[in-house]
Amino acid sequence: MNRILFAVLAVSMMSLSACGTGGKKQEDAAITAERPVETIYNEAADTLDAGQEKKAARLFDEVERQHPYSQWATQAQLMSAFARYKAGDYDEATIALEQFIRLHPGHKDIDYAYYLRGLCAYDRITDVTRDQDMTRSALENFDTLLRLFPDSRYARDASLKRDLTLDHLAGKQMDIGRYYLTRGYYTSAIKRFMVVIREYQTTTHAPEALHRLVEAYMHLGILNEATRVAAVLGYNYPGSVWYEDSYKLLNADQRAKLMDERSFVDKTVDSLLKVD
Repeated sequence: MNRILFAVLAVSMMSLSACGTGGKKQEDAAITAERPVETIYNEAADTLDAGQEKKAARLFDEVERQHPYSQWATQAQLMSAFARYKAGDYDEATIALEQFIRLHPGHKDIDYAYYLRGLCAYDRITDVTRDQDMTRSALENFDTLLRLFPDSRYARDASLKRDLTLDHLAGKQMDIGRYYLTRGYYTSAIKRFMVVIREYQTTTHAPEALHRLVEAYMHLGILNEATRVAAVLGYNYPGSVWYEDSYKLLNADQRAKLMDERSFVDKTVDSLLKVD
C-alpha cells in the first residue's frame, strides 16, 4: 500500500511540474507573440497596474524588441525600468536607467530617469552600522538631478531625500566617532567628529559632534581647544542640550572665558576648519 501511495504521489508531482513548465512556456509565448505596438504597450500598462511588475517589465521590453523605431519604444524603456524598480529588481532597473540616460539625454522625462535612479539606491539604504555605498550613490544621483534640473517636478522630493542621505552619512561618522571615544581613541574620534563638522554641518548631528569634540579635547587635556569648541557650540546652538552637557565638562576658568566676549572673536562653525 505504501509503495502504491508513493507511486501515486510521484506521478502527481511530475504532473504538477509538467503543468508548471507548460504554463511558463505558454506565458512566454503570449508575451513574445508578434502584435501591434499599441496592443503590447497597453497590456504592459494594464499588467503593471495589476501589480505584476516583472511580467509588465518583460512586456515593455517586447515593445522595444518588436517595434524599435516606433514612438512607443523609448517610453517603453523607461517604463520597463520603472516596473523593475517596483518589483524590487534595483540592479536591473539601474542598468536600464543608465542606458536610457545615455541614449536619450534630451528626452522629456530624462529628469525622472535621474530621479528614479536615485530611488533605486535610496530604497536600499541600510542602518548606520553597515556599509553606506547605497547612501552615497543616492546622494550622488540626487545631486546630479538637482544640478541639471533644478526646476524639475521631482526636485523638491529629491532635495528632501538628499538631506536625509546627508544626515545618514553624518550618522555613520558619529557612530564610528562614539566607538573610538568610548574606547579612549580620542585622536581618531576627533577626526570623525571633524568630518561631520566639515562635510555635514547642516545636519542634525552637528551639535552633538561639537559636544563630542569638547569631550575628546578635555580627555586629552587640550583645554583651550575644548573651550573654543564649546564657545562655537554655545553661540550656534545656545538652547541645545549638547551645549549644556559641554558646559558641565568645563572647569571654572573655561566657563569664565565663555562669558568673556573678547576671548573668542570668531564663533562660527567654519572657524574650526581654519588651518593656522
